[in-house]
Amino acid sequence: MLYLFETDISDNKSIFFALRQIEGLGKTNVLLVCKKLGFACNFKVADLSKSQKNKLRYLIETSEIKLASDLKKLKKIRIKNLLSIRSYRGLRLYQGLPVRGQRTHTNAKTAKRRR
Repeated sequence: MLYLFETDISDNKSIFFALRQIEGLGKTNVLLVCKKLGFACNFKVADLSKSQKNKLRYLIETSEIKLASDLKKLKKIRIKNLLSIRSYRGLRLYQGLPVRGQRTHTNAKTAKRRR
């Protein structure tokens, strides 16, 4: 098992799907990382050598992609900003209600659970 950026990555997955588990890395970013390191998308995590793991970690750290905890902090800051300017969206997020105009009479269960 490989531990990268606060995420446990299982060994039996391909590198493409394993890296997508890291919060902040999407399809295009993972494809770019694989291309730069010369990995095929179906390359297994278990087949990575120690030097390849270090190169992978270094490449992701040096890129300007916001990952895991940095991304969560950024989201919290944005929500606090919306609250501080007293926007409708910020107030709805604070109350735990749907933000984008959905009806609340019968269908607001999902938004209420996310609190």
